[in-house]
Amino acid sequence: MISERIIGRYEGEERGPLLICFGAMHGNEPAGKKALELMFKMLEVEPITNEHFSYKGKLVGMVGNIQAFAQKKRYLRKDLNRQFKEDQIEQLLLRDESELQDEDLELVQIIRAVRKEIELYKPEKLYILDLHTTSSVDGIFCITTEDKESIDIAVGLHAPVIKGFLKGIQGTTLHYFKEENMGVPTVAMTFESGQHDEPLSVNRAIAAITNCMRIIGSVRDSDVENRHNQLLIEFCKNLPKVAELIERHDITEADQFKMRPHFQNFQRLKAGQEIADDINGPVAVDKDCLLLMPLYQKQGEEGFFLIKEVSE
Repeated sequence: MISERIIGRYEGEERGPLLICFGAMHGNEPAGKKALELMFKMLEVEPITNEHFSYKGKLVGMVGNIQAFAQKKRYLRKDLNRQFKEDQIEQLLLRDESELQDEDLELVQIIRAVRKEIELYKPEKLYILDLHTTSSVDGIFCITTEDKESIDIAVGLHAPVIKGFLKGIQGTTLHYFKEENMGVPTVAMTFESGQHDEPLSVNRAIAAITNCMRIIGSVRDSDVENRHNQLLIEFCKNLPKVAELIERHDITEADQFKMRPHFQNFQRLKAGQEIADDINGPVAVDKDCLLLMPLYQKQGEEGFFLIKEVSE
């Protein structure tokens, strides 16, 4: 039986890694969930159309913030992807779910669902792929941990890799999903597939899932259509291969922050350029840089991020 949280499960005949993919960790980001729904349909059909197809391991798709997704909101009371903090989670896990609500309930149910999948499958290795989109256009990218395998997989997804991101924000899935908390070697990464409602964001998420399965050895190279690579390579051909976070612009409701129109991911900015306004007036950048995730939605704790291109 598939629960409301579980989008689908697919298990190969041969043992292998457990890959858990999240969609809609932010409720206004439907592309990841749609991509996973389509992926499970594709996997069911593949052995019929390709007699040589085999899957090694298990794939599980999960919805992140069920309640916010139902309301098409980023979150209800607080950003779920800023709540994955070890001390907080351990305290919440001690409480009965009937006492919890909104993101606290979502958080506890996600942790328990992941732990249950680990208990059921008993994998030698766990991989986490968290699928996201942004409110601005023209940018797909990967966020990794400092783990070399996380970075290697991200590079294999053919999208820009953003380093140092986890030092700029706290409490994301990448902070929590690691061996110390999961009891099994764990590698995690985040893939941003484009703008929230852009149809191609779903296609890019499918390509990322497919390439991830190939890289971790769940499917053979020969079973992966070249179009999955080409879709990502073509879109990213003018984007930096590797970039590093240099600044995060935090905001609160009291700031009355408003991004100026038409800015986009990876746009080059000049020192002194005004890109937004708040209660104190124009907001300008103080250095030459690249822009990432300018905020064009009502909810959010960051107005924008600034990055710089670095050598690999």
